[in-house]
Amino acid sequence: MLLNCHSRTTCTPSLPRTATARTPRLSHAHSYATRTQSMSKSMPNTDVTGKLAGAVGLTAAGALAAAQLPSLGGSEQSKQPVSTLPAPASSGTHLSLFERGALGAAGGIATTFFTHPFDVVRVQMQVSKFNGTLDAATKIARQGGVPALYAGLSAAWLRQLTYGSGRLGIYSYLLDMDKRARAGRGDTSPAPFGSKLLMGMTSGCIGAAIGNPAELALVRMGADNSIADPAKRRNYANSIDCCVRVAKEEGFLTLWRGAAPTILRAAALNGALLGITSEAKTQISSRTGWSPTSGATMFCSTLFASIFANIFAMPFDVVKSRIQQASNPSQYTSMLDCARKSVASEGILVLWAGFTPAFIKLAPYSIISLTLLEKFTSVYTGGRSGAL
Repeated sequence: MLLNCHSRTTCTPSLPRTATARTPRLSHAHSYATRTQSMSKSMPNTDVTGKLAGAVGLTAAGALAAAQLPSLGGSEQSKQPVSTLPAPASSGTHLSLFERGALGAAGGIATTFFTHPFDVVRVQMQVSKFNGTLDAATKIARQGGVPALYAGLSAAWLRQLTYGSGRLGIYSYLLDMDKRARAGRGDTSPAPFGSKLLMGMTSGCIGAAIGNPAELALVRMGADNSIADPAKRRNYANSIDCCVRVAKEEGFLTLWRGAAPTILRAAALNGALLGITSEAKTQISSRTGWSPTSGATMFCSTLFASIFANIFAMPFDVVKSRIQQASNPSQYTSMLDCARKSVASEGILVLWAGFTPAFIKLAPYSIISLTLLEKFTSVYTGGRSGAL
């Protein structure tokens, strides 16, 4: 080592420019600090300056050592900054309410092509008398041809854009919110069955309130051909024409006629259908090893849920259809009055009139629409999120 002395009291160490062997930087820094301290002790006239030089040497050694600490582990992972903050969610994983509603409407509209004829038969059996489902379907087709079985199809599409998007979008959104809240608490278990039923009832009520005008149009257009006198038929051009004419001819609030039984029906139907489907899907998947979104899992869970949903919802459905189809607003004073008069004249089983076509329609409709909803959601999010 060389010493550069510029005055009697100041000397600064100078490191050699070349080294005969390469040593780790940490050892070199330690050697540098040691030699600097030794040098300062051998200088009798430079007490203060020597101590200062030793301190500078130790500081330099510490800085070099700190700079070398990340490399001591020898792994690239140790060079990354350490953070205790949770990683941000992948984009597209958590969908907005609008996105989930749009996916629900898309699945519902695609399903109507397969299931709408059953809806027409169900409505006409509830407002007219037939000798069974086959008799009703035969007479409807004979009277108006195959197009008669698709009467009110535009109303069914409008219904999916309002009621369908509301009930499926809101339920899916609430289920995802619950899942994220549980994940934030470190709980990875699914939502309790009671919570799923409540979410289904809530989404059904809101969706029904939004979609009641479309529901009324669907009932009226589906039942129009059942009126024997052609002069008394309403002959709506489409669902929009129906809603506009009802608002002009009977008052705007008439579009929400039968809203109470519609909302109660939707609560019973969606609470059972969506809640049981979600729970059954989880149970079937855990017991069989099938994928939760596989066709077999969705078929079994939705078919099972459709049975109970139909049983719970049919009395409200019959009362709703009769109130909405009534030409005289004073025919029924309330839904209880409608139920009482119907049971008194036709028996208790009238509350389940049209059960077979309703189930035949509900089961495939639920299987197809909920399966499509799962598939659409999976495709839209790249497989990172589900719907039910």
